[in-house]
Amino acid sequence: MSQDNANLEARLAEQEAFEPPESFVEQANVSDPGIYEEFEENWPECWERAADLLSWDEEYDSVLEDDNAPFYEWFTDGKLNASYNCLDRHVAEGRGDSVAIEWEGELGETRTFTYDELLDEVEDFAATLRDLGVEEDDIVTLYMPMVPELPIAMLACARIGAPHSVVFAGFSADALATRMNSADSEYLVTCDGYYRRGDALDHISKTNEGLEGVDHEVSDVVVVDRLGDDLDHELADNQHDYDELVAEHEGSTVEPVQRDAEDMLFLMYTSGTTGQPKGVKHTTGGYLAYSAWTSHAVLDIEADDTYWCSADIGWITGHSYIVYGPLALGTTSVMYEGTPDYPDKDRLWEIVEKNGVDIFYTAPTAIRAFMKWGEEYTQNHDLSSLRLLGTVGEPINPRAWKWYYKHIGNEECPIVDTWWQTETGGMMITTLPGVNTMKPGSAGPPLPGIDARVVDAEGEEVDAGQAGYVTVDNPWPGMLRTLYNNDERFIEEYWQEYSDEDTDEWVYFPEDGAKIDDDGYITILGRVDDVINVSGHRLGTMEIESAVVGVEGIAEAAVVGGDHEVKGEAVYVYAIPEDGYEGNAELEERAVEAVLDSIGPIAKPEEVVFTHELPKTRSGKIMRRLLEDIASGNELGNTSTLRNPDVVDDIADQVATD
Repeated sequence: MSQDNANLEARLAEQEAFEPPESFVEQANVSDPGIYEEFEENWPECWERAADLLSWDEEYDSVLEDDNAPFYEWFTDGKLNASYNCLDRHVAEGRGDSVAIEWEGELGETRTFTYDELLDEVEDFAATLRDLGVEEDDIVTLYMPMVPELPIAMLACARIGAPHSVVFAGFSADALATRMNSADSEYLVTCDGYYRRGDALDHISKTNEGLEGVDHEVSDVVVVDRLGDDLDHELADNQHDYDELVAEHEGSTVEPVQRDAEDMLFLMYTSGTTGQPKGVKHTTGGYLAYSAWTSHAVLDIEADDTYWCSADIGWITGHSYIVYGPLALGTTSVMYEGTPDYPDKDRLWEIVEKNGVDIFYTAPTAIRAFMKWGEEYTQNHDLSSLRLLGTVGEPINPRAWKWYYKHIGNEECPIVDTWWQTETGGMMITTLPGVNTMKPGSAGPPLPGIDARVVDAEGEEVDAGQAGYVTVDNPWPGMLRTLYNNDERFIEEYWQEYSDEDTDEWVYFPEDGAKIDDDGYITILGRVDDVINVSGHRLGTMEIESAVVGVEGIAEAAVVGGDHEVKGEAVYVYAIPEDGYEGNAELEERAVEAVLDSIGPIAKPEEVVFTHELPKTRSGKIMRRLLEDIASGNELGNTSTLRNPDVVDDIADQVATD
């Protein structure tokens, strides 16, 4: 490392706050600090600013109806169509030749859709769905990977007023059946397969297995042929080839159905504490307005940008920030089918350079992988087109934040560290990049109009520097309306903990722990059930992980609790060393020291286990349950849903011999 680089690293390590560059502030969509006061003084009418980003067939009568709280209604009696807002209006404004979706395939193929072309594709498939018998308010399940036919199907469903329910392609056959049963969905759009690291994966067999578990008749299944000659498959009687069906409806004109603002746009299933997935209901007006506004204000998206969110559309991030938010603003949204390290570890930077990406939004898990692989993979690519960076999905520790800032953003791009949930529909706690100072590791203040607080167990706000629980004390347009067919569970899971039904004061509880500083910046500490009880002290796993990953030489870590005969539960750390570092006694000592410095002796790890990989689901989530079983010496459960099942036995063998 050169002396200049060493000096830079030292300065970044000490720096606790970063200002957005003046050049960014000058062009930012939102740059007036007075927006916070304006939203507070003019609430809830302040949210007209979000509604104004959309085209309405009929204007709404009121911004918010709260007579039946917590079943809030937004933009009541307004009429609109989400597909029209994402497509037709841009074409009508003369922007039909602008690129809507730029798709990059795993094998290097590309497909480009202008707004004109995307509208044609959506109308053709909307006509196809109608011809199959799909009617307004029928729920259509989409079990698809990252291929263009997925957003096409979503927008086609929205066009005819049929809510969609996207099931992540990496989920099991049982997960598909469970979600179709819960939604009583009679229509399915899927595909024959897709590619991962160059290999063709058979998706249709898993689909068919899932269909066997559906407890009602499935009228029709549409199958996209992604693999061509790489997979021969026969379709059942009620299964249809996507291309053949669409060809029969080529050139169709399908007028967008006028939907009430409170009509359901989609269902998104998310995990619940009971083990049964929850069908989160999002509506057309409030959700679309909020995803568009946060895309505009936080991601700073303009129509002439090329924007890339590297999430999968099978998750809420892909819904809000690959499809609905960006397309409502008329920008170019990049989609990528594959993994970050195929055919090499510079694949993402190759895509950024090739497409001139302006805004890049990814997960801390990916950033830690980039760190582990080394900066050389970024150095061979021109990333100067980047204007803004973002993170989503989990807290990011300061060291990873600074690596991202330096090696991807060249210290010229603001970073928005965004906290939100499937249930919130869009970002809730984050900096506005044209307004706020950035603090690595802290998401930031609540967005304008969002009354997020950090409270103790009794609901009282905690002092600065203290840990507590996140609550949201007023509603917002993107919020879930209920859990599908389960209003009672909706209240129990999200509102009961801190609300006072007698006074009709409703408080949303997302079940995340956090701490707040003197400036009102909130640092998310993780789920409140992600805690370890050591000698009666509750320790957040995220906070311990952040301390460990802050150690030079450690790329990623997972912290779990394991049985201890004295303490009841003890802290166990599983860590991946960075390239060029060994998982030895010296690195272990530094990891333990970091935890002691950050949290205190009560959090001292009982053991630090170094491993080349952590057990992860196909969506990239660390399976801490299996690591808990290893730490406690329990029998290991099912590992078939992991993308790397062999690593579990490797870690268990290593622990057994230590």
